[in-house]
Amino acid sequence: MHSEFELIARHFTPATPGLGSGVTLGVGDDCALLAPAAGQRLAVSVDTSVLGIHFPPEAPPEAVGHRALAVSLSDLAAMGARARWCFMALALEESDDAWLEDFSRGFLALCEQTGVSLAGGDITRGQLAIGVTVMGEVPPESAICRSGGRPGDLLAVTGALGGGAGGLAAWQAGERDLAHPLLKRYLTPQPRLAAGQALAGLATAGLDISDGLLADLGHILEHSGGGAHLEPETLPLAEGLVEALGEEGARQAALTGGDDYELLVCLPPEQLEEARSRLATLSLPLTVVGRLTDTVGVSGVTTTRRTGWQHFHAVGQGGTP
Repeated sequence: MHSEFELIARHFTPATPGLGSGVTLGVGDDCALLAPAAGQRLAVSVDTSVLGIHFPPEAPPEAVGHRALAVSLSDLAAMGARARWCFMALALEESDDAWLEDFSRGFLALCEQTGVSLAGGDITRGQLAIGVTVMGEVPPESAICRSGGRPGDLLAVTGALGGGAGGLAAWQAGERDLAHPLLKRYLTPQPRLAAGQALAGLATAGLDISDGLLADLGHILEHSGGGAHLEPETLPLAEGLVEALGEEGARQAALTGGDDYELLVCLPPEQLEEARSRLATLSLPLTVVGRLTDTVGVSGVTTTRRTGWQHFHAVGQGGTP
């Protein structure tokens, strides 16, 4: 059985960080030394992924590694930040070299894809859980926060919704083909980092959709004040979702399912075309799904579940059982 230091050296110590990485001292010492760019603010977020809560026990380890990093990077995307560094704390029941090789492949591949440097971390013994801290940079005047939305602002979402919930349903029904469009959305979500940076300076408020559109819209309303009117017939639905869940089930998945990791932003109407033009260069659609109002509450939708996924809430509110 390998020690934690051997596991870190074998699976999570990449080659010397390249020029421009901002890592002056990385994996292997007591602390990492980082060099943020001048004039930028640090954006920092942390997420924990737990076996049986955030991913199924039989999930491919490469997908688990990708997903653990992706859901944290999605928070940086929501603020319009450029992703720079990450730290990963891993709890393992056993030091399984084959599992770790695949897990680290998925994790490090997404690091390379998004330009993120793994700058440190820890491995310990325990129930499988992955804690990922991400750090990025954003100009102080451009950060997209949850506050700032105003009545009359349009509510718009990137990409398509409901794929996370649809993918979970597909997995629970026995689907194991990782090329399945819904399963891909659930197991290997893509953080919208480039989209967040493109929308910075245009969006008055925003966040990423992790707990369901309605639940996350509630966070914007809590911080910005007022209410919202949604137009559910305009919701962009993930590929294959209607075929899998039916039209009504698909809309409910888009509203409350969670695990979509698309961006929900508030935009002044006069900024819509510019926002769409910027995202067109990324081949990413931006769909208006409603607007902010000065009347408290959310109108235009009918659903039995408005809260989305919450930890320490009643069983059956979402997530991976």
